[in-house]
Amino acid sequence: MKLICLKDCVEEEVLKYIDEYNNDPFVHGILVQLPLPRHMNEENILNAVKIEKDVDGFHPLNIGRLATRGRDPLFVPCTPKGCIELLHRYRITIKGKRVVVIGCSNIVGMPAALLLQREDATVSIIHSRTENLEEMTRNVDIIIAAVGQPNMVKGSWIKPGAVIIDVGINLVDDPESPRGYRLVGNVCYEEACKQSPVVQHGAGTRLNRPLPMIRVGFVVVM
Repeated sequence: MKLICLKDCVEEEVLKYIDEYNNDPFVHGILVQLPLPRHMNEENILNAVKIEKDVDGFHPLNIGRLATRGRDPLFVPCTPKGCIELLHRYRITIKGKRVVVIGCSNIVGMPAALLLQREDATVSIIHSRTENLEEMTRNVDIIIAAVGQPNMVKGSWIKPGAVIIDVGINLVDDPESPRGYRLVGNVCYEEACKQSPVVQHGAGTRLNRPLPMIRVGFVVVM
């Protein structure tokens, strides 16, 4: 495994590394950790990775295939894939269910919605600028929260019995913590537990799916 610290590089250096690894037969996968430093063009970097080595599934051709019925991407973004895997592992029906994805990022929200559509769910994407957020979530069967705002989703937003996957990881000040902060998700966990029997959140220890999904990607490559 080779690691490159992007904050210490200029874009031209990163593109040079990617070209080198694209043509190295002993390198089977290239993973670009997003978000990139502000001085780099994300599109240029992601487009430079060979689709055959794009283990994180962010290449435009992989995303395009994900969005097209009847075509399969070579790789799928790991966190959205992990969300689907959680639903499968808990034997939660997706087909025909109403699902809200909170967040429209290229990393989680958008690919998660595309994967859910492939599972024949009825999917809505909402975000921090959506009006009447609570009304959009109150009657759905599954909520996937990936909006980047701590404790945004309250218990009153959740239909009793709904399934919730909280992808968010946020730092909030906590003077009682030895580190001065603590990790919370996008969903107010204590309130959500009163409404839902199945709550998975990324800020604690109960959701750790991205890494196994990355490993799956590398197995596929090799």
